Amino acid sequence: MLVFGKNVVCSLLDDGTKIKKAYIYKDFKDREITNSLNCPIKYVDKDYLDKLVDGLHQGIVVEIDDYEYYDIDDIIKDNGFIVMLDHLEDPHNFGAIIRTAEAAGVDGIIIPKDRSVDVNGTVMKTSVGTLDNMKIVSVTNLVNTMEYLKKKGYWITSTDMEGTDYNKIDYKGSCCIVIGSEGNGVSRLVKENSDFVASIPMKGKVNSLNASVAAGIVIFEAARQRNEI
Repeated sequence: MLVFGKNVVCSLLDDGTKIKKAYIYKDFKDREITNSLNCPIKYVDKDYLDKLVDGLHQGIVVEIDDYEYYDIDDIIKDNGFIVMLDHLEDPHNFGAIIRTAEAAGVDGIIIPKDRSVDVNGTVMKTSVGTLDNMKIVSVTNLVNTMEYLKKKGYWITSTDMEGTDYNKIDYKGSCCIVIGSEGNGVSRLVKENSDFVASIPMKGKVNSLNASVAAGIVIFEAARQRNEI
């Protein structure tokens, strides 16, 4: 996996993550970073880095092992707090949700294996170091996973434009909050198999919020009720 940006690379160095190779802009000025790298370094021009990754690389791209996903049982706890993403596609939204979830005390995030953003360099950069503190689980089927969570004592709350005011839902006890995709929201089957559907009241002319913004509002209300913040 290719990851990029000074803050991300510094975080990897601090954590002792094995860096396989580094691609660095030939006029890169931060010698503290380059002197800390214990891997082959290839000095290249800016166009090379621009083609290598899609994002603000700040003159440095490194190659590391692909992210190792956790198992569902790794994030199940008594009085647990889980977030599920229903085929989210934007890595920037994913990274922002990881940051929010980590700040709110969420135990883990569940994503589907197909038709969904995965953990990549953009996600790692956007999450700004919080990915190391958040367990990401990749599953084959969201509905089956929801049924498994229910058997473990979790209540499932999906988010949608039409539902119960999110402030009026009880998030205490083991809960899983489902955030829908940018274009389609929460899928029909996921919504039908949820215990609650939470809606965020809005007064403006815009009838929907960015996925990461909506996630932040509901996640922090749940954390407030659960006395986790």
